[in-house]
Amino acid sequence: MDNQASRRSGHRVRNAVVALSLGAALFTAGAIGLAPGGSTSGASAPHAAPARGSLGALQARVKLVPKDAGAWAALGMAYVQQARTTADPATYERAEQALKRSLAVQRDDNINAEIGMGALAAARHDFRTALDWARRATTTDPYSSVAQGVLADAYTQLGQYPASYKAVQRMNDLRPDAPALARASYTFELRGETDQAVTLMRRSLDAASTTGERSFAHTVLSTLALQTGDTRQALQESETGLRNAPRDSALLEARARAEASLGQTQQAVADFEAAINIAPLPHYLLGLGELQQSLGHKEQAEAQYAVLRGQETIRRTGHTPADTDAILFEADHGNPARAVTMAQEALKTRPFIAIHDAYAWALHRAGRDEEALGQADQALALGTRSALFRYHRAVIQHALGDDAAARSDLETALHTEPHFHPLHAATARALLKRIDKTS
Repeated sequence: MDNQASRRSGHRVRNAVVALSLGAALFTAGAIGLAPGGSTSGASAPHAAPARGSLGALQARVKLVPKDAGAWAALGMAYVQQARTTADPATYERAEQALKRSLAVQRDDNINAEIGMGALAAARHDFRTALDWARRATTTDPYSSVAQGVLADAYTQLGQYPASYKAVQRMNDLRPDAPALARASYTFELRGETDQAVTLMRRSLDAASTTGERSFAHTVLSTLALQTGDTRQALQESETGLRNAPRDSALLEARARAEASLGQTQQAVADFEAAINIAPLPHYLLGLGELQQSLGHKEQAEAQYAVLRGQETIRRTGHTPADTDAILFEADHGNPARAVTMAQEALKTRPFIAIHDAYAWALHRAGRDEEALGQADQALALGTRSALFRYHRAVIQHALGDDAAARSDLETALHTEPHFHPLHAATARALLKRIDKTS
């Protein structure tokens, strides 16, 4: 669990196209709180997040007081958040420099910098390093709920789900605030228990103390509504959030997906474009590109795909693991064999269910269906209610000649979320129809 990251992930992230990949990083504005005044107790200190402070003010503070370890840590976390919301990887370097400066000033018992380093590693999809820093932070302060959140996020992305549930429970025992309840919601979402996930996310919304926390909750509630086919509720949640945060890119994307599901494609395109103008994140670009493609707007779709290819070139240059949207994009709109390689590399450092799903789809597109089925089964092993995951497995099962299993997954996907993808939902309906005719 995207550090209530760039919107639950990251991302922390969560929509039909990238499935649960945004859950990869659950750090968002207001989600990671660094204890003020050098306090290390996340349980008792006020929940103050570095992203809440002005970046300029933090920069001025460290210039004025260069030995202020807490200010350097807060500046580092502010840079992490800025990188997540602007898609500027160079900002991560500034984050690392600030956090290392904090540790240089105060090497021992520097819980804020340790949490920040864990958040930074998670944002870079280096989850083993994130886990190391999280363990260090929880050793420094066993009573820090925030450190437990970093620990939970790392365990989740490393596929160590029971350990992540334990860390989330510990986080809520220490301090059942909005970030803790959001992570608890996600543990139930991963297991397909959507009703409980919604209940806990509404509790997170009630506990929210910042605009960022409220926006995040509405984004997730909109996504959860879409996952159950309640498109009107999904639209309502996103619009409620946007009334208080009209330039929140994740809420704009959530509204775009709800509008697309309702057939309001012109409004959906406008909202996707608005989100991309704020933050050109890969899943926004892919969502708009595939929507434009479904509408027959080839030039407009290709414009988004061209940006995605440019981002992929930058990623390869930096030798960072691919995320699910990059793998799925390559599988569907590029070179499936390359997508397989990307997924294999990603799985080495991030054996998370969304990576298993993307790997399964890449293998299928590359004609390796027997291998693909094993990966698809792992993607659904927790019981996650993802129409996209179900669709991917159904297509693989059909390719292997198991139409009964394919029918079951297709029916579940379309019942769960009838408009789960601008391109694949129509293909799913057509495939189900063909199977029914031949059976």
